[in-house]
Amino acid sequence: MICPFLLGPDIAPSQLQHNKDTFQCVFLFLYYVANLLVRLPSGLLCNGMNSIFPFLTPFEFYAALAIGLCGGFVKGVVGFALPLVLISGLTTFMAPDLALAGLILPTVLANAFQALRQGPKAAAGSIRLFWVFLLCGGITLVLSAQMVRVIPEEAMLLAIGVPIVFFALLQLSKYKFHLAKRSTRVEACVGAFAGAVGGVSGVWGPPTVAYLTALGTPKHDQMRIQGVIYGLGAVALLGAHMGSGVLNAQTWPFSALLLAPVMLGVWLGSMVMDRVDPVLFRKMTLLVLMVAGLNLIRRALF
Repeated sequence: MICPFLLGPDIAPSQLQHNKDTFQCVFLFLYYVANLLVRLPSGLLCNGMNSIFPFLTPFEFYAALAIGLCGGFVKGVVGFALPLVLISGLTTFMAPDLALAGLILPTVLANAFQALRQGPKAAAGSIRLFWVFLLCGGITLVLSAQMVRVIPEEAMLLAIGVPIVFFALLQLSKYKFHLAKRSTRVEACVGAFAGAVGGVSGVWGPPTVAYLTALGTPKHDQMRIQGVIYGLGAVALLGAHMGSGVLNAQTWPFSALLLAPVMLGVWLGSMVMDRVDPVLFRKMTLLVLMVAGLNLIRRALF
């Protein structure tokens, strides 16, 4: 049974049947996977998990999968916030550097999917249009990523929590920034700031979204441009944290583990993107992120 409000009232019967069949296939797949896991001998499952993910308890293992699915779904619906959801959710029960490692591979793949959705030519056009932003952001991202191993955990929590709360408050407020025209200097500064924050925290979306919104970028163009900027940023982050040691032989499998739930979430989110009220969903997501960000700040200060 599919919830009618997810599908919308004005859909052709053939499309409605297609959506119902697709959702049923997804739910059946999840059911059979869960059933398989339940039937596995508990000792075998736990021993396998302990050998591959020695830093995770069984509860944390399944919680990470659930957070990945939620983050992917939000990404599919609104086009951003995957690193925000992952980093704020995972750091509630694991070290910030491990959470940062976990989000890298899913972020690369999810943003490649988003960037190429309108075709390679459109994605290449976005790269040419925002090359200043990408260049400045890439340089500062690689440089700041090398500081992760020497920054205290409290400082990292603040570096993650403060931008999340600021961005959520900015987006929830009625005040909007407006730029009459593009400026190379402003674009370079915003890109450099986004990269500096992203290298340390894995979260470079807030400055990017704020800048594109201030320019009045059309919805579909903004979705594609965000995918290009975030995707190339994630590739730079991957290379930077291979050098910093955050992404290593122990953390690679954890990042790979999150690929499946995140991409399933992105696919489901993209299916319902045009069937739900994006404004309401975005506000709910921002409220959740603000609470998560405030919790990170609390952990850093108290």
